[in-house]
Amino acid sequence: MRNLLVPPVVALLVLGLPGLANARPGTVVPVAQTPPFVDDASGRPPKANADDPAIWTHPSRPADSVVLGTLKEGGLAVFDLAGKQLQLVAAPPPPQPGAAPGRFNNVDLLGDLAFVSDRGRDRVRVYRVDPRGAAAGNKVLTDVTAPETPRVFSATEAEVDEQRTAYGLAAGTDRGVPLVVASRRHETRLALLTPVRTAAGVSVRKLSTVDIPASFRLPDGKTWTPCAEPGERPQIEGMVIDSRHRVLYAAQEDVGIWRIPLSTKGFGQPELIDRVREFGVPAKYDEQTEECVPDGPDPGFGGKWLTADAEGLTIADAGDGKGQLVASSQGDSRFVVYDRVRPGKVLGTFRVREGHGRDSVEHSDGAAVVTTPLPGYPAGLLVVHDGERKPVATGPSGEELETTGFAYLSWQDVLASLER
Repeated sequence: MRNLLVPPVVALLVLGLPGLANARPGTVVPVAQTPPFVDDASGRPPKANADDPAIWTHPSRPADSVVLGTLKEGGLAVFDLAGKQLQLVAAPPPPQPGAAPGRFNNVDLLGDLAFVSDRGRDRVRVYRVDPRGAAAGNKVLTDVTAPETPRVFSATEAEVDEQRTAYGLAAGTDRGVPLVVASRRHETRLALLTPVRTAAGVSVRKLSTVDIPASFRLPDGKTWTPCAEPGERPQIEGMVIDSRHRVLYAAQEDVGIWRIPLSTKGFGQPELIDRVREFGVPAKYDEQTEECVPDGPDPGFGGKWLTADAEGLTIADAGDGKGQLVASSQGDSRFVVYDRVRPGKVLGTFRVREGHGRDSVEHSDGAAVVTTPLPGYPAGLLVVHDGERKPVATGPSGEELETTGFAYLSWQDVLASLER
């Protein structure tokens, strides 16, 4: 990897000008971005769809820190602090003809171990980060997943192919004990896991599960169930573990953000600390458009800040137990920043706009933040998924192809931009 500990003036020319990039309140301009990825067989890698990032900080050389990003069927990518791709780890192929291939959805880190939800095969994959590889800019990740790693939710391999599988993922600790939480696609269930070292690698063991509510009693006495495709329930994807305060924050896409006490003994009582604007709004599934459409007036029970889907969550740790919880309001391409110690208290919002040759961010899924000073990021780095990366790739007939990527933001810029 290219060493970024260069003279300050050169570093600013390479990585942008944190603190000077914002011309308007409530907006942030990326300092860097990754290459675009295309969800098509013509993409490099093929069928790559960026989704969720994680940031690994080098213990002694901040410039050799790296960003990990899931690309679904495209695998898991490693980037340097300027967004240059250093490595690509392929998702596993189908175990047999007709079976689903590996599909990497979410990623999180505990020390030098990266945990990835393999949505395609209902497993948690584990990769070790090699500091020497990060410094050299070549082989950063090594697969240390134990071959006997169990399925997270599915009872059989045949059930895996129905794709109600491990979806969102967050990693943390409870008084030093490592924990991983996975959510189940199209369901409301969360699984609490703990990593287990075996002679063949790292596996996980299930400790507990909890089912988040799928229906809600409204203030007017009516019961509301979020609209979804028939047979699907309101799923959770974005999650983050606050190890210091022993809680999990989980974003239920069509509902809002839950705060759930968490320990090695299991999950505590979930508390809904913020709701999406659409909370309580009647809707029905339209078979023709395959979309949910309004089916009555808004009763006014929704929140103020989040527009469905509620997505990526990450915590900026100030080092004293204080800090911020960042959430992606995917429906209006905005990010909401909450006070970490006052659940639900909003400090402000911001958008990511284009500038300095870098793209804006729309419909963001995953996010990750560190407050460690890094070259070009004096107060830390926030990396967010970009769901509509430009320029948009086109297919052989000129059709637009889904194009995604990741954007790097100066945490200093974010804090300075917040708007109520």
